[in-house]
Amino acid sequence: MGGRALTRRGGPRTVGRFMAQVSPRRRRPISRKLCGAVALIVFLADQASKALIKRSVPRDAIIPVIPGFFNITHTENPGVAFSLFSSSPSPLKTFMLIMLSAVLLVAVLVVFWRVHPLGWPTGLGLSLILGGAASNLTDRIRYGKVVDFLDFYVRSYHWPTFNLADSAIVVGAGFLILDALRSGD
Repeated sequence: MGGRALTRRGGPRTVGRFMAQVSPRRRRPISRKLCGAVALIVFLADQASKALIKRSVPRDAIIPVIPGFFNITHTENPGVAFSLFSSSPSPLKTFMLIMLSAVLLVAVLVVFWRVHPLGWPTGLGLSLILGGAASNLTDRIRYGKVVDFLDFYVRSYHWPTFNLADSAIVVGAGFLILDALRSGD
């Protein structure tokens, strides 16, 4: 009765006369095949959306979708995410961006394969980053630039134009950050 402890997974725990709810923090693993499928879907969706924009929207055209908030446009970004470094005159810019992207992509792959088992937030985050980074790298190698087409704004304040790959990378990084914050509890 007194000091004996009985424990059931996630159930009540009796210590003495007090009841406490125990909720063990377990990470459900995510299949590497599912992670690969997510990365492939992101890659293919981004490549298809960019091809559609290149084929059907003239360069620098603006198509209002939600007036005052969202447009579809067609811009080509020789820089990195959100047009950073796009105006750099360096002749080595494209080569350096390809090399940097390739190194970062390899780093994501190394983390992906070394962490075992992968929890859902980490696996999903890495998959989104992998698919988005691979798609943007493919464009940079093929064309020297990336097609951006999502234009969000309020009045005259525009967020830099971006694409699905950029979105996947940002959301993936968000999953990794949230997972890191959660595991720090």
